[in-house]
Amino acid sequence: MHPSHPILKAWKKFDSFPMETLTKAWYFHKGTTKKQREVSLMKEHRIHYGNTGNCFDLALWLLDEFKQDRIKAYPIGSKFHTDEAHVAVVALDEKGNRYLCDLGDQWLQPILVETNSEDYSNEKLKGFFPGAEIQVQSRHQNHIEILYHRPNGKVSNQVFDLTPIDSDVFLQGAEYSQNLIYPKPLFECRLPYKNEIAHWEFFNWESFLSTSEGLYKGEQTDSIDRWVEVIHHKSGYRKEFLYEALCRYR
Repeated sequence: MHPSHPILKAWKKFDSFPMETLTKAWYFHKGTTKKQREVSLMKEHRIHYGNTGNCFDLALWLLDEFKQDRIKAYPIGSKFHTDEAHVAVVALDEKGNRYLCDLGDQWLQPILVETNSEDYSNEKLKGFFPGAEIQVQSRHQNHIEILYHRPNGKVSNQVFDLTPIDSDVFLQGAEYSQNLIYPKPLFECRLPYKNEIAHWEFFNWESFLSTSEGLYKGEQTDSIDRWVEVIHHKSGYRKEFLYEALCRYR
């Protein structure tokens, strides 16, 4: 179920990349006509401010990295042109096996979704997603269902359509998303916790840590200055960027 070395090597370059909507709110007010940034500009912003972006930014960036490494990959997604839009990437190994690569949901590594492969397993698996065990199930044609088994026994699911999305459709969906500013800030990242990688989330001025031991509630405060310090400490984002971005949600 683990990815091939070339796919994993490209993926690992994004281990420290959070998924967040702060960059969207920040860039929206910069006066540009086009809101979806090119990869070159995202790289520039990463150097200057330490920031990354939302799931569309991360998918676009990952696709570019796969292209540079000569790995065949394409975008997939659902609910485009809505506030529930989500996009991920499918990468193919040298045998043509497909792997789901979802930086938007902060997976720890890509996972095999070729249910006819001899390497496929429908067992619950650790080490792919922070704070949960994962099961991959085949559904109707070209769809897979991911089951997330949480420590408290709760099971959630997500269905992915593995059909490639046309580049123009993907970029139109991305542009729509970057123009849609949800009023509650979101920031997610992967963090070391004891002997694992956990998932830390800041949403609507509250924070949570998802681990294999369970879900822990963190800070809850309306202080922008405090969140600037907390997010900076966890991600390395520049404080001036965080302050300007968070102020857009007031």
